[in-house]
Amino acid sequence: MASTNNSPKKAPTSLHNSTFDTIIIGSGVGGLSSGICLSRAGQKVLILEQHDVPGGWCHSFYLDGHRFTPGVHYVGLVGKGLSTSELYEGLGIANEIAFYRQNPEAFEHCWIGNERFDYPADFKTFENKLIERFPQEKKNIIKYLNLVTNIGKQLDLIPKVRGFWQLITIPFRTKHMGKYAPFSLKRVMGWYIKDPLLQNILNIQVGDHGLPPAKASFVFHSAIMHHYSSGGFYPMGGGGAIVKAMTNAIKVKDGIIKTSTLVKRILLENGKKKNKAIGVELANGDQIFANNIISNADPGITYQKLIGEEHLSKRLKKKLHNTTYSCTSLMLFLVVDMDVKKAGLDSGNIWRIPNVNMDDLHSDMQKNDILEDDEFPGMFISCTTLKDPISYDGKHHTLEAITYINYDAFKAFEGEDIERSQAYLKFKEQLITKFFVTLEKVIPGISNHVVLKELGTPLTNKYYINTTRGNVYGTEKTLKHIGPFAYKTKSEIDNLYMCGASIVSHGVAGASYSGVQTAAAILGSHQDDLIKNTEDQHLRVFEAEDDTNYPDWMNKKIELKQTKTEAKIRQI
Repeated sequence: MASTNNSPKKAPTSLHNSTFDTIIIGSGVGGLSSGICLSRAGQKVLILEQHDVPGGWCHSFYLDGHRFTPGVHYVGLVGKGLSTSELYEGLGIANEIAFYRQNPEAFEHCWIGNERFDYPADFKTFENKLIERFPQEKKNIIKYLNLVTNIGKQLDLIPKVRGFWQLITIPFRTKHMGKYAPFSLKRVMGWYIKDPLLQNILNIQVGDHGLPPAKASFVFHSAIMHHYSSGGFYPMGGGGAIVKAMTNAIKVKDGIIKTSTLVKRILLENGKKKNKAIGVELANGDQIFANNIISNADPGITYQKLIGEEHLSKRLKKKLHNTTYSCTSLMLFLVVDMDVKKAGLDSGNIWRIPNVNMDDLHSDMQKNDILEDDEFPGMFISCTTLKDPISYDGKHHTLEAITYINYDAFKAFEGEDIERSQAYLKFKEQLITKFFVTLEKVIPGISNHVVLKELGTPLTNKYYINTTRGNVYGTEKTLKHIGPFAYKTKSEIDNLYMCGASIVSHGVAGASYSGVQTAAAILGSHQDDLIKNTEDQHLRVFEAEDDTNYPDWMNKKIELKQTKTEAKIRQI
């Protein structure tokens, strides 16, 4: 914790004509990670956020006192020596946050038609369970999971490469990754796995990148599986707890974070060979200047709206016009007053899909008429208060149900402002009704216990997160948008940099690491230089399913929350 002599300075009311070392547009975890690294290096940093709270997809919001985090559902590689823990420890915020480990026996529940399969946290146990279920595929399962593991480990090596000898030996140390990089998940899966149900079980986490096997990169999907090879973890206090730790780390170094501050355009200075970013203009007309600008917005927002295509090269314009963004979503946020554990839920996520070809399923989910059928074909369901026990008030559980859809399903309402039309509100109610068809099959009787419900739509995503077509994962993670073909950290415009889900990777950890790499590019250093582990930082991990080792402070906090709820009920 910072001492009182290092308390942050109060931000000036107006920043017009101010100058900074770096201005960061957007306060997602990519922008915040960059801000931490740059401010620790002595830079004067300004972060501008159009929403009224920082955090982007990682922010938390409250409905009648109940907390939700729209973009954080679970995180992987949390634990001693694992990369997510190393990230937070290296950023100096690990002591301010903690995680709960989801059910180690079943952090993922696969509901595939009438079939059921649970993902255990241990990857070897996972392999053994698959072999037990599909003994005829034993050799193929072992080969396939070994390949996934090798690629995951080889991907971890890439950002650590430094020096001439490491550089020239990298092709030998990443041979599996290089060999399989050109191929889709469907193609590689077909070489190894024959049983259709086994294919669906192994591919269930396509929901974590939103692509069907025929379009998804095998290497990218392997990275997802590797990320969760030690199970799933949920931040204590939701994503907002991570954001709070990050913003505090920036403020203690005199960095400034301004919310409700919309950037209208990036200011450019015309050079002989290149344009140069010199600052930003806000929606209110204020102009602020900096030596470097980082955009945490997606490429469409950054290049086409904040800069304008007239300032871009033909090559970049062509890339932008050929860019496809990831799917968008419907998110149903629920508060219920029922015993969801008794109903069969635990801290594990539920992926519910029909037992059909996943490419066909994806096509079905992307139909424009989303009211055509009685039920959504695929759904992700999780209970936040079971993943984050400290948030449970003793009576009410919070749940999130998510399905992916085509943005064009909401095209008719695109021009509306935050004051939505009656037609839009009616459409939402019809969609909520459709959600409950599935929810009743997973949690019977839930409709009779709803205390609060709210639906987030693609337009909600667009309004609050400011993403192109309400996308949830940045650019679509096909072969043409990842690795060497992804948008670069350093743009073609001098002093303009990018970070976030469309640069290195999406997700809480991927976007955060992207921010570190962007800061490293500005500072002329290396990722590992900026997140060196120190002995005084330790990320705490508790069990969501076992409270026997909870510290006194946690038990007291849980008890106090439940006591307050009981008092409110007595007053009613």
